Amino acid sequence: MAVDSGLDIKAGFAPLGFTFGEDMFGPQPELRRLDAIRPSLLNPECDGPDPVYAIAMDVGRPRDRRELQERHLLFGVVAYAAGQLGAEPVRSQGHVHRISRFSGWSPPEIFEIWQGRAVIYMQERAEDDPGRCIAIDARAGDRVVVPPAWAHAVISADPSEPLVFGAWCDRDYGFEYEGVRAHGGLAWFPLLENGAISWKPNNRYRPSTIQIRPARSYPELRLDSQIPLYTLLEHDPEAIQWVSQPDLKRDIWAQFEP
Repeated sequence: MAVDSGLDIKAGFAPLGFTFGEDMFGPQPELRRLDAIRPSLLNPECDGPDPVYAIAMDVGRPRDRRELQERHLLFGVVAYAAGQLGAEPVRSQGHVHRISRFSGWSPPEIFEIWQGRAVIYMQERAEDDPGRCIAIDARAGDRVVVPPAWAHAVISADPSEPLVFGAWCDRDYGFEYEGVRAHGGLAWFPLLENGAISWKPNNRYRPSTIQIRPARSYPELRLDSQIPLYTLLEHDPEAIQWVSQPDLKRDIWAQFEP
């Protein structure tokens, strides 16, 4: 992969999946089929790669199992196929995190891009008024934080290259799709035009504006960019503890800027 993930893991693309090293644990990946993505696409009848992506939740080193369980943290890895979904880039359908029984919050999430180029799109709500709508352009090595309760999707910005990334999640993770599906997708559709992404509003929401930003560092969250995201568990676990305990950062979430 293009950057050091801190893990002995390799992504494969024919077929989509992962190979784990001897000092690793990880499940058989789940494959997200194109039919599952269709309800959230601008053109649900489009052609595209199938499966669209592979996802493996609860990946790590055996020596970290107890700490992962005690901290209620889970690390997931995802590999996207190259290509397009009609006029749109390869992408997830969009969801909100289910409220965790552990924390009582809809948990935040941290993404780290390992290969390819991504756009992390997020909106405050999956309701008629989506609130702030923000698209973060992320390259290999960049990180993006999605705040609690925001609807979001990961988009592959380069159809010529597969996208691979890892993410810290709450161990009691769950995805809610109802609000997104009720609106036929998120508030903005990404379109590929001459190799670049443009944005088309989804008229099933109230009018909104979209902010497009580069990825940033997060000094307020103490995320050391010199240490691979997974490896923070060993070097500075408190820097990621707020993923499963968002209340630790309660004061910053209302005005948080992704």
